[in-house]
Amino acid sequence: FSACKFSAMQQALPTEALLLSKRGATNFLPSHHGGCATSSRRSESLADAVSVTGMQAGHGVQRFLNSKATSDHASSGNQSLSMVCASTLLAGLAFNSSRMRRRQRHRRGETIKKNDLIKRHLFGDAVEQLNPFYESPAEQTRKRFQGEIDAINALTDSFKNMTDDQLREGTVKLQKKAQSGESLDSLLVEAFALVREASSRVLGLRPFDVQLIGGIALHQGNISEMGTGEGKTLVAILPAFLNALTGKGVHVVTVNDYLARRDAEWVGQPLRFLGLTVGVIQGGMAPEQRKKAYRCDVTYVTNSELGFDYLRDQMAPSPGDLCLRERDPFQFAVVDEVDSILIDEARTPLIISGTASSNPEKYEVAREVAKALRKRVHYKVDEKARNCVLIEEGVVAAEKLVNKDDLFDPQDPWFPFIVNALNAKELYVKDKQYIVKKKEVMIVDEFTGRVMEGRRWSNGLHQAIEAKEGAKIQAESVTLASISYQSLFRLFNKLGGMTGTAFTEAKEFDQIYKLKTVVVPANRDRKREDLDDQVYVDDIGKWKAVARDVERFHSVGRPVLIGTTNVENSEIIAELLDALGVPYQLLNAKPENVARETEIIAASGRKYAVTIATNMAGRGTD
Repeated sequence: FSACKFSAMQQALPTEALLLSKRGATNFLPSHHGGCATSSRRSESLADAVSVTGMQAGHGVQRFLNSKATSDHASSGNQSLSMVCASTLLAGLAFNSSRMRRRQRHRRGETIKKNDLIKRHLFGDAVEQLNPFYESPAEQTRKRFQGEIDAINALTDSFKNMTDDQLREGTVKLQKKAQSGESLDSLLVEAFALVREASSRVLGLRPFDVQLIGGIALHQGNISEMGTGEGKTLVAILPAFLNALTGKGVHVVTVNDYLARRDAEWVGQPLRFLGLTVGVIQGGMAPEQRKKAYRCDVTYVTNSELGFDYLRDQMAPSPGDLCLRERDPFQFAVVDEVDSILIDEARTPLIISGTASSNPEKYEVAREVAKALRKRVHYKVDEKARNCVLIEEGVVAAEKLVNKDDLFDPQDPWFPFIVNALNAKELYVKDKQYIVKKKEVMIVDEFTGRVMEGRRWSNGLHQAIEAKEGAKIQAESVTLASISYQSLFRLFNKLGGMTGTAFTEAKEFDQIYKLKTVVVPANRDRKREDLDDQVYVDDIGKWKAVARDVERFHSVGRPVLIGTTNVENSEIIAELLDALGVPYQLLNAKPENVARETEIIAASGRKYAVTIATNMAGRGTD
C-alpha cells in the first residue's frame, strides 16, 4: 500500500490501534497480486492487537470507518485493509464489552469470583455483524426448500375443495404410483399437500411452512433441528405417510411407551383418515399383538422395544415366530429425540440373557476381599472404560485372602468375582447408577432418571452389587443376544431424526451415521433468551451459583426448573436450597418421588414453584 494512504489511516486511528497495522502489515494486507499474504504470525498479531488496543481500539472503530481520508482514498486494497482492521478492532470491542458487563454486574451487587466464570464465546457476534454475506443456517434451509414449499402451497385450494372420499382416493393413487416404481421424491409435493389438508380437517392443525421444511429434510434422510414447541410430533407424519406408500412399513421411534401411545392415538388420526394403518408397540404386549402392529403401514415404537424385538427375532426358531416383518424390516425410521438415542445412548448394549448357575457365597467372600484391597496399591480404576484393573500386588494379596494358589484356576476361578466386587465398590454408587427398593437392587437409567424394572447387569456385576448392599443374591445371567443402538439404527435403509439440539453434534451424526443436520427455521421469532454457557472450576462452585440464582428468581415469584444428570446431583442442590430456605419439589428415580411424578410436573409452572428433576429426556408426562 502507498505511504500516503497509510498516513491517512494513521490520522483516523488511535495510536494503540495501529499496532496491528505496523506489526502485522505483511500478514494481513492484500498482496500486489490481489491475493492475501499469510503468515504464522497472523494469529499472534491479532491476539497482541486485541490485548493492547483495549477500549481505546473500540472507541476508534467508528472514527476509522467514517474517516473522510479513508473514504476519499479508498481502493480495493484499502477496502480489504479497512475490513481487516475493523474486524480486529470490533473483536477487541467485543472482548472488552464482556468485561464491561461483568463490571455492571459487580455494581448491581452480583459476585463473580476470578476463575469461577469463563465465557465460551470470546468475540460474540462480531463476525456475523461485520460480514454482509453472512446467512444463518436456518435461512439457508428456508431458501433451499422454498421451491417445494411453493409447490405444496399451490395445491392448497384444490385439496380444500375435495371431499373426504376424494382425499382417500388420492392416497390410493399415490400408493399405486409408489408401488409401481415411481420415485417418492416425485410424489412428495402431492403427498405433503394431502397430509396437510387431512391434518387440518381431523386435528384442526394445519402444518406451517417450516414444518413442511422439517418433513422434507426427514424424508431426505437428514436430522431436522427444530426448537422446542415447533411441532416435531406433527412433522413426523409427513415423511411417515410418504414413505409408507410403498407398503414396506415405517417406524416412528420415541423414547418411552407413553409418547408412543399418545402420538399413535393423536397424530395417527390423519394417517388413518387417509386410509393407512397405524400400530403401536407397548411394553408387555403379547407376541401376536406385536406382530400385527409391526405389519401396519406406520408403527410407533420405543427404541428399546424395537431393539429387543429384533434380538428376539434373531433367536426365533422359525419364520412364523418373527415379530418384525420377514423381508426387509428396517426400511425407514423417523427418530424423535435423535441426539439422546443415537449419540447419548449410542453404545448402550441391549442384552437378552438366560439364567446360569448361582454361587452366592463367592460373591460375599469377594465383597470382603474388595473391602480389604486398597486403590492404587492393589488395583487401578479406569474411569473411562468403567473397569477396575487388579495389578500384581493385588493378585498376590487376593490369593492370600481367599487362601488360593491361583485366582485364574479354570476349575475354581476367583478373578472375575473379585474384579466385579471392585467394580461395585468403586464405580457403581447407590442412588446414582442404582437404587435399593424392598431389598432389591434396581438399575437407574442415567439418561432418563427412570428405574428400569426387570433389567439386570450381566456377567456377575448385578450379583456383586447385591452382595455389596446386603440384598438377596439372585441367580447369575448369561448373555444370549446383544446389540447396541448404534448398530441397530445403522440397519435401516433410510433414517431421519428430530431434536431441538442437533447442530452441536452435527459432526458425529455425519461421521457415524452419514446423516446431515438441517437447521429448520422457527415459525415465529423466539422470545426466549439463550445465554452463554458458564464454566466453573468445580462442581460445588457451580451448584452454589445455581442455588444463588434460584433464590433470586424465587424471591420475585419466577417458576424455576433445575435439570440434573443423576440422583446424587439432584440431592446436592436440594441440600443447598434447604440451607437458603427455598421450598422445592424433588423429582428423581427414588420410588417415593416417582409416585408423584405427574403431580410434581403439573405444578412446576406455577408462581414461586421450584422443581428439581433428573434428566428430563423422555419423561413424557406433559
